[in-house]
Amino acid sequence: MPLGLIGLKVGHTRVYDANGVLVPVTVVHVGPNRVLQVKTKASKDGYSAVQLGYGDQKLGRLTKPLIGHLAKQGVKVDAPGQGGEQPVITGVKRIREFRDFSKEVKSGDTVGADIFQIGQFVDAIGTTKGRGFEGVVARWSFRGGDATHGAKGWHRRSGAIGQRLFPGTVMRGMKMPGHMGVVRRTSQNLEIIQVRPEDNVLLIKGNFPGSEGDYCIIREAKKISINSARLKQITDARKKAKDAATSKKDDKKAAAAAKKK
Repeated sequence: MPLGLIGLKVGHTRVYDANGVLVPVTVVHVGPNRVLQVKTKASKDGYSAVQLGYGDQKLGRLTKPLIGHLAKQGVKVDAPGQGGEQPVITGVKRIREFRDFSKEVKSGDTVGADIFQIGQFVDAIGTTKGRGFEGVVARWSFRGGDATHGAKGWHRRSGAIGQRLFPGTVMRGMKMPGHMGVVRRTSQNLEIIQVRPEDNVLLIKGNFPGSEGDYCIIREAKKISINSARLKQITDARKKAKDAATSKKDDKKAAAAAKKK
């Protein structure tokens, strides 16, 4: 995971790109992310990684092991609060480790939206919305039973789930009713439309799993690299397809206008 940030899914809107095309985007607040720890292969950890933190949190809501870890990394956790209130620690509410971080950082640094570029492709990791308890039709898209021909009380059920003789048990992994949603999912190869470093905000094309206000992870796309020639090919292909669609639409309008005359 070369580069990545912890972010907050703010909401959705639409903006115009460089070609004047209206693009739906997801607004993600990604910083600043605080560098809490840097691990190296030469250290006792034995691997290269960067631990980032995002969001403010009161000292009383941090666990003792986490407080000890932060103190060991040089984060001040005993500063007095104003007016007798608990002190608020910056960049510790959500902590995530990114392996093989390609940017050179040290403990105490901050990283934000400017580590990404316009046109870069990223993967967005979020937690899907909770759907509560659902049956097999809604949860797994089962067909259900017949609506007629004598079928009674079996319209949205799954049917047989086991065997009568051997092995006479329900097989592991059987799709059944249960809690739906609240699972980790990744949307790959999403394009960054705008980068706003002054606000630490990324505008990412399209949508990805999660509700507005949920935490998410934005990382460099694993399948499309910013430094590869493949990126230029994809961008050129998208522009060519867009131009072709616009030209086709203009030709239809011209033909309709000529037909009216």
